[in-house]
Amino acid sequence: MSDCIFCKIIKGEIPTEFLYQDKNIVAFRDINPSAPVHILIVPKKHIEDFITSEEFICNKMLKVAKKLIKKYNLAKIGYRLVVNGGGAALVTHLHMHLLGQITTDRRT
Repeated sequence: MSDCIFCKIIKGEIPTEFLYQDKNIVAFRDINPSAPVHILIVPKKHIEDFITSEEFICNKMLKVAKKLIKKYNLAKIGYRLVVNGGGAALVTHLHMHLLGQITTDRRT
């Protein structure tokens, strides 16, 4: 999709530092973080919504999330995984938010 910001990031048209990258998935920091650690996990293929995604891609995204949780020691400081869909996503390209340093009082 030519006007998708995530597709532009994946193609290198918008520069970013990839925290993870393989042939199917990229991960990078959210430009507008909602938590001290806010990483987006995004399939390289443009998929508009979770409901239309292939199980393989969802499983791959979860595996990447686990790797990043371990890499950034988020299991010790709290984390949350979020997938928005059905019109709730600001960007209509499937992505998972990994939010870290989440406290039990839920203010972050």
